[in-house]
Amino acid sequence: MKTLNAICCLLLLSAAVSFTGFAAEKRVFESPLAGDWYPADPAELSQMISSNLAQVSEPELQNVIALIQPHAGYRYSGKVAAYGIKEIAGKAIRRVIIFGPSHSQPMRNCLSVPSATHIRTVLGEVELDREFIDKMMKHSFCKSIPQAHASEHSVDIQIPMLQIALKNFKVVPVVTGQLDEPAIRKIAAAILPMLDDKTLVIASSDFTHYGPSFDYEPFPLDFQTGDKLKKLDNGAIEKIAAINEDGFSDYLQKTGTTICGRDPIRLLLSLLPEGSKGRLLKYDTSGRMTGSYASSVSYASIAFTGSWKPAQSQVKTADAKLPELNDADKKALLQIARKTAEYAAAGKPVPDPDELGITVSPAMKQKMGVFVTLHKSGQLRGCIGEIPPRRPLYQAVSAQAVNSSLNDWRFRPVSTSELKDIDIEISALTPPVKINSYKDIVIGRDGVILSKDGRSAVFLPQVAPEQGWNVAEMLSNLAEKAGLDADAWKSGAEFQTFQAIVFGEKEKRK
Repeated sequence: MKTLNAICCLLLLSAAVSFTGFAAEKRVFESPLAGDWYPADPAELSQMISSNLAQVSEPELQNVIALIQPHAGYRYSGKVAAYGIKEIAGKAIRRVIIFGPSHSQPMRNCLSVPSATHIRTVLGEVELDREFIDKMMKHSFCKSIPQAHASEHSVDIQIPMLQIALKNFKVVPVVTGQLDEPAIRKIAAAILPMLDDKTLVIASSDFTHYGPSFDYEPFPLDFQTGDKLKKLDNGAIEKIAAINEDGFSDYLQKTGTTICGRDPIRLLLSLLPEGSKGRLLKYDTSGRMTGSYASSVSYASIAFTGSWKPAQSQVKTADAKLPELNDADKKALLQIARKTAEYAAAGKPVPDPDELGITVSPAMKQKMGVFVTLHKSGQLRGCIGEIPPRRPLYQAVSAQAVNSSLNDWRFRPVSTSELKDIDIEISALTPPVKINSYKDIVIGRDGVILSKDGRSAVFLPQVAPEQGWNVAEMLSNLAEKAGLDADAWKSGAEFQTFQAIVFGEKEKRK
């Protein structure tokens, strides 16, 4: 973490970007893309965008909350991008968050937002949502690195199309660094409570970059290259449309496919709420357009429908019904966690349960959130998890066993020799629900997520009883964990609760 902060601070001090302002309080970032990535003449650019939109049929989707959009020059990707823009044109969207990859700046587990108040393209100025940005800046993962914006096109290129399609919107331009899974979970947990149904989130990404100029030739250049590229891209798109972040990550590792916006996509998939649905709107390649696949980039527009906020029927105070897990299920899940940790500590690929001789029951296939907690000699040795249910429980257990063993930033990675002294505990979670008041929290029953001013933190149900806390003491400690004052929970905070089935190895080791 110290290294990350040092890098980000060094970049902040050494980089420079040109801002112009008409008043002291107004700082305008001049987008440098005109004349290169799209026409510099406003009339010509407006005509290009409008013409592309006119070639797309009327919108088919309701409640589009997110898009994946290409970011090549408009003459290549503009027609594909128009499919996504058409779906949101004229909608009552007041905030657009754009996550674009950093193509040149090293930004490990960092996001960067500009210090400007406005961004200017050839079509005029767009105001930045400074209130939203200021909340993001309260978190350690969010920086303002000028050079990240001065040299990056992936974010700015989305804005002229939005200027044509929307009215009275503000933008949150985010250059996304290279993110590992724990960082994605942390960022998503912080941002999600800040979203509402007048917010659109865009992940800016091109798909496969094929050819020697991209150092990626998984198959030879011949008459089948176009079909093979489509098949390769479709494998990723299917995982994305199914909102399967882990499947998408596994596919990237398996194929090595050169999707430049992989981290913005992974972050978007982690943000999407339960019940969201994805659909591919349009796919194309520059190889097809130019007639040569010797150097080809793929483009896709993908839309996601749903709601950033739960329906009122989801806001409740009663217990969520805990799913059934019998003793055999619990034993099998603990075996998966231990075997996964052993393989991960040894640097080996983690096998599937059937390769380990473990039978996956229907109960273990339920979509559930989970935390995997490691203890050594009674002391915490690692704890990472995921709260919203987004994949089968046995897969979540395997993934979080790896993270708890290797990726908990508070501890060094677990070694193979340590595992014999470590006890594993699994907390299988019900979906979180918003509650009307902290007075509805029941100690020992409820895990709690506290959110306020862009900050959030979570305690599992067993934490308060283990510490001997009452509700007020638990919430004061939770507020401090979120980086807030101890009494910040008393006003203006939002709360979600969940329940857990907690089981572990400790009892059987006695």
